Order: sequence, then structure tokens, then C-alpha cells
Amino acid sequence: MRRAVVNRVVLGAVGLVLLGAGALVLAGGLDLYGRTGLHPPGWWPLTSPDQPVVSARSRGRWVSSAWWWPTVIGGLTVLVAGMAWWLVAQLRRTGLSSIAVPTPGVGGLRLRVAGRALEEALETGTAVLPEVERAGVRLVRAPGHPRLRAAVRLTPGGDPTALVEHFEDGPRTGACGSLGLPELPAELRIRVLQAAPAEPRHGRPGRRRRPSKGVPRVE
Repeated sequence: MRRAVVNRVVLGAVGLVLLGAGALVLAGGLDLYGRTGLHPPGWWPLTSPDQPVVSARSRGRWVSSAWWWPTVIGGLTVLVAGMAWWLVAQLRRTGLSSIAVPTPGVGGLRLRVAGRALEEALETGTAVLPEVERAGVRLVRAPGHPRLRAAVRLTPGGDPTALVEHFEDGPRTGACGSLGLPELPAELRIRVLQAAPAEPRHGRPGRRRRPSKGVPRVE
């Protein structure tokens, strides 16, 4: 799953939670439950404008316990650390949104190709081999020139050597020629799946099955 998809899912889930909590708080602050006759969830404490979000009973219920403050401080620390890590991960983007294409002999023209379009073309070219079950290619930043990171999963019995030759002579060479780049370094990771173990046959010992009619029997 790509970073953009993960970001959308996480932000969407957080947004829905905050939207639901805000709607409940607004309904309690405006006394919509008393005016309309609606009933909030049983676990929701704020049901009227005069009622605090956290009641005095709830505030004093766990304060006397020895584990309360370490748990609260530890939970908040983990939450802040996770949010800081997510922010740093967003600022440190390694992917390229587009790549410049040389236009020799044409002055004043700047041509760029979308990075995702190039990645999809390379993935399609890599998945041509019947032994390729899944291929993923990413265009990343590198000093002086872009770089490819590819991860390919082969079916059981797949030939990694044939895949390397195909990737070198096909997708990577074609990308260099289409973009007019002298070189396009690539990092290729190959994983060969293992064949599923054969299921044991269950039958009565000492009894041989009769062959079906029309099917030759091989001893």
C-alpha cells in the first residue's frame, strides 16, 4: 500500500471520529436531546448544556489509583511521538512526483513526465512474464539522478535470472530511451514463492482404488 493511500485512510478515519465527537458535543451543548427527544449513546456523558464533558465522579474515580497518572502520561507520550513520526515521514518524501525529460534542440520547452505514469509503465512491462505474480516499481530521489526501486514476486519455480535479464533489457532500457536519460539505476528485489505442500491422501490401508474407465493407469 502506497503512502498516499495510507494517508487518505488514516486522515479519513481520524476525520470521521472527530466529526462524530463534534456532532455529539454540539448536540449536547445546544440541548438538542431535550428539544427533539433524541437519545445519545449510553456511554456519552454530555447530554445537556449544564453538564460537563467529564463529570466530577469520573474525574475522581481513577485519580487515587497509582497507575492512573503513569498510564495517562505514557499514553499521551506515545500519541505525541506517533504524530511527530507521521509528520516527519510526510516531510521526508523520497518519491518523485515527476521527472524532467531532456529536449535537445528545442529551446524554451520544458517537458516533464509524471512519476506515477512511469511507475505504472515499468510495472506493466515487468509483469509481462508469466512467472511474475506481482510487480511494484517506485521512482525515488538520488544524488544527481533519479533511481528505481522495484519489488517483484515470482510464482513457485520462477527463474530470477530470466527476470533480471528481462527487466534490464526491457522496462529499464525502454524507460531510459523514452526519457532520454543516459542511465537509470535500479534496485531490484525478487521474492520467489514456495510451492504449497501436497495434501496427503486419505484412504483405507491395503485397499487399492480402481481406475476410472477411459483413463489409462500408470504404475
